[in-house]
Amino acid sequence: MSTARKAEDRLLDKTERELVDQTRHPALAAVSDKDLAQLIKLLRERRDRARDLAKAQRRNARGKGNAEASEGADRGNSEKMSLLAQALQRAKKEVVRRGRATEV
Repeated sequence: MSTARKAEDRLLDKTERELVDQTRHPALAAVSDKDLAQLIKLLRERRDRARDLAKAQRRNARGKGNAEASEGADRGNSEKMSLLAQALQRAKKEVVRRGRATEV
């Protein structure tokens, strides 16, 4: 699903925004194989961090965690995780397109 740039700007910090932008055409075609592998690694780390934060916030909202959280507090991190997952998917498709499926 496509997300508006304005929403992406709201959800992502500057570094994450740059990572996501690198996964879009024509920038993705210009990325070297080595840099593409590093990009995938960074995207996975950021996606996993957003996933873990959202999970912790949902747990806190249920009253099972260490801190109190309002209902729906995980929404921003869930949306961020989704954006990063989409970028990761685009990068992995590029690896396959280049014929290096074993590196994914």
